[in-house]
Amino acid sequence: MKPRSSRYSPSTLLVLLALAHGLSAQESGTGFVQHQADSYTRYELLEPSSESFRILYDVSATASGARLYFNPIRKGSEPIVHAVTDLASGRSLEWKLVSAEQAEAAGLRESTHDGQFLQVTLARPVPEGGEGRIRIDKTYKDPASYFSTGPMIVFERTLGVQRNSVVLPSGYELVSCNYPSQIATEEDGRVRVSFMGRGIGVPFRLAARSLAKGQKSPRPVADSGSKEGQIEAREPGSQSVPSSARADFASSERAFEDREIVYFLLQPETHSFRLYHDYTEKRPGVDRYLNVVRPGSRARDPSAIVLDTGEELKVETLQGRAITTRGLDIGEPVTEETEVVVIWFDPVGAGESKRLRIEETYTDAGRYGLDGDELLWDRSFGRSRNTLVLPAGWYLTESSVPAVVDEAGAGEIRLQLENDRPGVIEVLVRARRR
Repeated sequence: MKPRSSRYSPSTLLVLLALAHGLSAQESGTGFVQHQADSYTRYELLEPSSESFRILYDVSATASGARLYFNPIRKGSEPIVHAVTDLASGRSLEWKLVSAEQAEAAGLRESTHDGQFLQVTLARPVPEGGEGRIRIDKTYKDPASYFSTGPMIVFERTLGVQRNSVVLPSGYELVSCNYPSQIATEEDGRVRVSFMGRGIGVPFRLAARSLAKGQKSPRPVADSGSKEGQIEAREPGSQSVPSSARADFASSERAFEDREIVYFLLQPETHSFRLYHDYTEKRPGVDRYLNVVRPGSRARDPSAIVLDTGEELKVETLQGRAITTRGLDIGEPVTEETEVVVIWFDPVGAGESKRLRIEETYTDAGRYGLDGDELLWDRSFGRSRNTLVLPAGWYLTESSVPAVVDEAGAGEIRLQLENDRPGVIEVLVRARRR
C-alpha cells in the first residue's frame, strides 16, 4: 500500500518525532551553540604513583532551551566519571561519554574539540536568561599533568577555567607555585592552593614534597586563656608571645565564591545605574534574601528571578519602622533612613540550592556623577567578581584598580574587576564623552 503523504515539512516531522521520544529540538539534531558561566574547578591530587587527580567541576549551562551539556575530555587523560549532580535539586543526572561526532549528532555546534565529551542530560531546559547549574565529579589519570621528579611532585597544566583550586595529597607541603594564589589548610590537614585566572588561560605549575612521617604543618592557635588577638607559641620550651596579629582570622576561598555583580551606568547627570547581582542560597529552610541599601543610595524598580527555573519572585522595599514591624533581622541597627529590598522564595530544601538574580536601579549622587566634564565613579566592591559597563558614548580614561577591558554588545566599554583577596577594593573610574 502506498504511504500517505504528510502535511508536515521534513524539519517539522523531525522535531515532532523527537518530542514523541521525549527529546528536545536540540537533541533532535537542529543544533545549538553551547554557552556557559560561573565555572569553578577543584583538583584533588591523589597518591603520586597513581598519576591521577579527582576533579570537581561546577558550571552553569546558559544556552536558552538547552537540554544537554557537553564537557570536553582533555586529550591524553583517562577519565573515570563518578557522578553528575543538578545543583538546584541535589539530584543525580544522566550522563554518558560520546565522541565528537556523536556530540555533533546530538546537536552540539561550532565546537573545535575533536576528542571525547561527557554528555549530560540537564534536569530541565535552561530558561530564557537563566542557568542550568551542575557539578561533575570525575577522576583523570594524566601523567603529563601530574608526575614525580626526584623528591618533588609536580602539577603542571594550562587551566582555562578562571576559578581553580588544587589540593595537595595528605602529608605534603607546598614548595612553589607560579601564579599568585591563596593558600589554606583544610579541616583534614591538606593544603589548598586556589586562584582566579583573570580571564586568561593560566599555565599553572605547582611543586610539593612529602613532610616527615607524622609531621603536620604548624598552625598557631589563639590562646583561650589570654587576651583576644594573642598567639600562643607551640614550640616545646617556648613562652607565649603576645601579638596584635589576627589569631582568629578566617578567610573564605575567594575563587570558590559565586556572588557576582554587573553595573550598567546610566548617563552621569542622573547619578543612577542599573545593576543585577547573582547569589546562591544553600541554607535549608531559608525563604528570603535581604538586600540592605547603602546609606546615601536609593533603590527603585527591584525585581528578582530564580535562574534555575526562570520563576519570578515577590519583591518588596521596606524602610525604617516597617523593617522591624515585619520582624526582619538585617544584621545591623535599623534607623528611619534604613532601606532594605526583600526577595521572597519557597524555603530551600535539604540538599537543594537556589540561584537568584536580583535587579534594581540605584541612585547615588555622592559616588556617581560628573566632575567637570568627566564621568566619575567612586565606589567600593566587596564581591570577588565585579563588572562595570560605561554609558553609551563614553570612553575610559582611568581605572584605579586593574581591570580587563572590552566592549559590550552595543559597543559600550566594559570593565571586569576581580578581587582575589579578602576585603573590599576601592574602585575609582573616570571617563570622557567621545
